[in-house]
Amino acid sequence: MSALPYTRQEMMAIATGREIKDGELAIFGVGLSMLAGYFAQAHHAPNVRAMTEGGVYGSTPVGGLPWGIECNRLSTNATSFTSGLDALGCLVASGRCDVGIIGAAQVDKYGNVNTTGIWDGEIGAHFRPPKTRLPGAGGANDIACGAKRFIIMVTHEPKRFAEKVTYISSPGYLEGGDARSRHGFVGGGPSAIITTLGILRPDPATKEFLLDGWFAFSSADEIKAATGWELKIAPGAGIIPEPTEAELAALRQVDETGALRKQ
Repeated sequence: MSALPYTRQEMMAIATGREIKDGELAIFGVGLSMLAGYFAQAHHAPNVRAMTEGGVYGSTPVGGLPWGIECNRLSTNATSFTSGLDALGCLVASGRCDVGIIGAAQVDKYGNVNTTGIWDGEIGAHFRPPKTRLPGAGGANDIACGAKRFIIMVTHEPKRFAEKVTYISSPGYLEGGDARSRHGFVGGGPSAIITTLGILRPDPATKEFLLDGWFAFSSADEIKAATGWELKIAPGAGIIPEPTEAELAALRQVDETGALRKQ
């Protein structure tokens, strides 16, 4: 670890925020995805055009991170306050949205996300209730289908990284290769899976996710052991730069209550 104290959640949020470019139209969910997005705005992307799934556009959080996508902390200084239909049905579904950030309960080697339920084996020919019910897709399915690219944030542990998810709540590259274009998706697919241990990116041809880098407190071996498929290492993979003082200051300015400052 460096002399700068930071948590795994903070490292994941900073690494995700680094993916966002100034001037982009971006859509964030609640929690860590919002922390990553508004960190980018505070640090290196002041002109990012931020919106939420609920249609709050052009805002900067006031008094800490919001508890929801239409919280007063977020809507107080918004440029416009419309609806989910405008955000997801118009801006995202039309392909105008540059980048989205979503979470995952499970993700597989092609970036398909499950937030619907956990089954004990295949669902089968006829749908059956899951052993564990999850919150559902929310707006993540719309983002995964329509955004020019999207980033997946997920805790890195074996139960979350499956060879193949049982249920696709939000599509990544489906079975890989050119599957998204064959199925007519407007959006380009997941550009990265950013975890509490490192970053995975898709192979340009097969779309299988490869290990692109690991955080200073982790290693390639630890990440491979926590992944449910035979994870390959991308050429040039290595240690990801740790947060700078300026990055940590910007992140903690956004998360001023420390609500997401976990180990």
